[in-house]
Amino acid sequence: MAFESAPLFTDHHPGPPGGQAHWATTSDGLRVRIAHWNASAPKGTVLLFPGRTEYVEKYAPAATELAARGLATVAIDWRGQGLADRMLDEVRTGHVVDFLDYQKDVACMVALATEMKLPQPWFLLAHSMGGCIGLRALYDGLPVKAAAFTGPMWGIRIAGHLRPVAWVLSQVMPKLGQGHRLPPGTKLSSYVMSDPFEDNLLTRDREMWDMMVDQLNAHPDLSLGGPSIIWLREALLETQELSRMAAPDLPCITFMGTNERIIHTERVVQRMQSWPRGELVMVEDGEHEVMMEGPAKRGPIFDRMVQTFLAAV
Repeated sequence: MAFESAPLFTDHHPGPPGGQAHWATTSDGLRVRIAHWNASAPKGTVLLFPGRTEYVEKYAPAATELAARGLATVAIDWRGQGLADRMLDEVRTGHVVDFLDYQKDVACMVALATEMKLPQPWFLLAHSMGGCIGLRALYDGLPVKAAAFTGPMWGIRIAGHLRPVAWVLSQVMPKLGQGHRLPPGTKLSSYVMSDPFEDNLLTRDREMWDMMVDQLNAHPDLSLGGPSIIWLREALLETQELSRMAAPDLPCITFMGTNERIIHTERVVQRMQSWPRGELVMVEDGEHEVMMEGPAKRGPIFDRMVQTFLAAV
């Protein structure tokens, strides 16, 4: 597989020195962007699976934390977000045709890490939607020794009385040729650009919030709004199917904020209770993006994560 050089924006929180990004073409012909940092790390490589709406530069601070603990990081712009190819005329709508298509992006990521000879052993770190993609990848044989998840999307938080409506809309609207539209209550603008920091759902750390705002102000092509109805349908079906499967057989640690308000928290608790070599860590007063909370919370999360990784070797 050929990998051409791609832009990596370093004007806001650049991450470890020497970071690089490359384009890769998936088996179905889409272009995704993959970045890596600290390629000569002594202790291994973390395959970092971002969440919905995210982009590789957002994880430069995480790559810095991991580099300080002896690990390389490789992260990806999933199809339909970041600088990867977008599939709708309205590029601000997050979209996927089939949730399993994300596994084609995973294959590019593994191919790049192999081609670049990123240090072994490899570990998985997956956030939010990346947690759903990552769990499926583990079942499909992702070559990692251990996994860590933060706020994993193993279910979508929808009010009980609206859940039947969401299922009906996600099934009916695509049949009417309207699957590209946004679900009710979502919008085209990026969350951090349209909502205030006060009582936001992502982080209580102002510096991290401002970093995201600065990155999107400087590089608006990275922005993404709400998901398409087809994305919602596919996400509901995939999380439902994964919930019926037994936990993979490898060490796992999952972090979830006590103030988590985006994902289906009960699904996370149930999954981790059934994971034989799994541990669930609740982050006090943490929001959805616990890796982007303040240093007092962030440092211990990365410490415990890396301990889990290295203990599995």
